[in-house]
Amino acid sequence: MKICLIGSGIPCLLLANILSNKSINISIFKENHYENKFSNRTIGITKKNVDFLTSEKIFVEKFAWSVKYIKIFNDLKNNAEILNFGKTNDKLFSIIKNYDFINLLEKNIKNSKVVNVVKKNKESFYNSIVNNKNQFDLIINFNENNKISKEIFFKRQNKDYNSLAYTALIKHKKCDNRMAYQVFTKFGPIAFLPCSNKETSIVFSIYKNFKNLSETEILNLVKKYNKKFSIVSFSKFEKVNLKGSLLKNYYYKNILSFGDSLHKIHPLAGQGLNMTIRDIKILSCLIDEKIELGLPLDQSLLQEFEKKTKHFNYLYASSINFIFEFFKFDNKFNNNYSNKIFYFLEKNSLFKKYSTRFADNGFI
Repeated sequence: MKICLIGSGIPCLLLANILSNKSINISIFKENHYENKFSNRTIGITKKNVDFLTSEKIFVEKFAWSVKYIKIFNDLKNNAEILNFGKTNDKLFSIIKNYDFINLLEKNIKNSKVVNVVKKNKESFYNSIVNNKNQFDLIINFNENNKISKEIFFKRQNKDYNSLAYTALIKHKKCDNRMAYQVFTKFGPIAFLPCSNKETSIVFSIYKNFKNLSETEILNLVKKYNKKFSIVSFSKFEKVNLKGSLLKNYYYKNILSFGDSLHKIHPLAGQGLNMTIRDIKILSCLIDEKIELGLPLDQSLLQEFEKKTKHFNYLYASSINFIFEFFKFDNKFNNNYSNKIFYFLEKNSLFKKYSTRFADNGFI
């Protein structure tokens, strides 16, 4: 059996790691674009997904920092705390730096005897893939901007969040740093994600009507919303347009779209990669079933994958979009709606139980 992966980012490397454990021959075709492994971005991985990666011999906990509490604040109401999740002995999720995660995945691939990495970007390569001249059982495409996506997987439900995400790393004096928190501000939500006792990652999703803010002004806002750190220094800000998308058709013949090419959501809940990991779990189980029954890895597998994941991914992405739109709408009315709602939810232990489970498990 031979599987072709087209991409270069974390989802591609992650799937290659997991498929290599099945002794399937994997060819990774890297394109010109490459996810910056030296990015200052970080990734949040839920407890259940960390457990899954560990079972697949991807030991992220060696490099990750566990988070035990999540708090949400409302800037327009004097920084009032509106929600609080977590207990002393809980581990809600783990934060890992892009750099560490990519290095871990690449090291595993280099040590694998069944994974071959090839650089390809010529048009003839895409033609041979689409026409299946390379005789791969499955082709999995992670890039939403290459020729395969533009010519085959172009029917999408797109959403422009009209926001710019600014990410940076804060170095600060040592402190007890197990609490992640998010502040909903008139500029957009800002999240503080602990990486260690001396470092914290920030993700500030600023509405485009504030796009003229200078970097100095953004730094001052970060300092304003900082609730616990004695800041030593900031890394350089990275900036990206925030857009969401959901693919309408997951596969064509033996070609499957995957990762961000399949679904992309707002980072406010830190669930983008977690959705992909849940997809990987399902795809991995379906492949195991086919192998156990002695059946080929073909279009029927992709059909089953779409059937099992599409509706859940749609519901999950729609839930995140609803949260984003609700707070954006609520900002226009000085949070009159959210104050009443979250006062009730903060006192409701059942809501906290199921919302935590929803973040950890998704709908599955």
